[in-house]
Amino acid sequence: MKQKPWIVLFGMVTVALILAACGGDSGNNGTESEGNSSSSAEISSSGGQINSSSVVKSSSSSVVVSSSSVAVCTNTYGTNTVKDCRDNQTYKTVVIGTQTWMAQNLNYADSAAMPNLAGNSLCYGNSADSCAKYGRLYTWTGAMNMASSYQSELASAVISTPQQGVCPAGWHIPTDAEWTTLENAVGGSNTAGTYLKSTNGWYNDGNGTDSYGYSARPAGFRNNYGDFRSAGLIANFWSASENLASHAYNRYLNYDYAYMYTHYNNKYFAFSVRCVKDF
Repeated sequence: MKQKPWIVLFGMVTVALILAACGGDSGNNGTESEGNSSSSAEISSSGGQINSSSVVKSSSSSVVVSSSSVAVCTNTYGTNTVKDCRDNQTYKTVVIGTQTWMAQNLNYADSAAMPNLAGNSLCYGNSADSCAKYGRLYTWTGAMNMASSYQSELASAVISTPQQGVCPAGWHIPTDAEWTTLENAVGGSNTAGTYLKSTNGWYNDGNGTDSYGYSARPAGFRNNYGDFRSAGLIANFWSASENLASHAYNRYLNYDYAYMYTHYNNKYFAFSVRCVKDF
C-alpha cells in the first residue's frame, strides 16, 4: 500500500526533533561546551565559613547556595576562653549581663581567607609588637568583611543580623544597640569607662578598675590620612551600625574620663574590634 506523503513528512520531522532533543549531533556527543556555561554559584570564604558572595562558574543548571553559613572549622572553647580555629589564636571571654564578649581585642589577619581584609587591617605603627599587645586595627569595612566601596556607600542592604564580619564563626560585630546593652549592664555610660578599662597601660594613671574583666586597652587608632594616633591614651571600638554613607558608630574610651562615649567616625579610620557571641 502506498504511504501518503504527509505521513512520511510527519515521520521525518518527528525523528529530527528527537535527535535535536538528545543532542544527536555526533560531533557534540550530547555534551555542553564548557565555554557556554552561563549559570553560577556564589561562594566565598568568610571567617571560617562559606557564604554566598563571590562568583564561581557552573557548567550545568544554576546551583543555589544557601545564604546560611556552613562552618569549615570548629572553634575550641575552654573556661572563659575561645580558640579561633582559623589561626589558632586564643582569646579570653567574659559574661557581662546577658552578653558574652571577647575580653581582648581581635587580632585576626588572614587576608588569604578573607580578601576584604587586604589593606583594611593593620598593626598600630605597622609594628607586629603592637598587634601582640593591642590586637589589630580595622577599617569599618575590614571589620565588617565588606568590599571597600562601602567605605563611602550605605551598606544597610547587605548587613546581616548578626554581622559576623571579621569575627570567628559564632561571634559578630556588636551593633550600636548591643554596645548600649553593655553600658547599661555595668551601670550606664557615665561610669562604664572606669569599669571596663584595664588596670594598667593607660597614660597618666588613667587606668580603670576592670571590675567586670572586660580589660579595654588603649590601642589608639589610625585616621583617614594614614596617621597613627593616641596609643596609651584612648580606645575606639567599631559597631556594625552606620550613621551616614561614609560614617559608622563607635565607642570611645579616654584615659582621662570615666565615660564611655558614643561617636561616629569616617569608615576609613582604623579602630579596634571586640566581638560579641551570637545568641
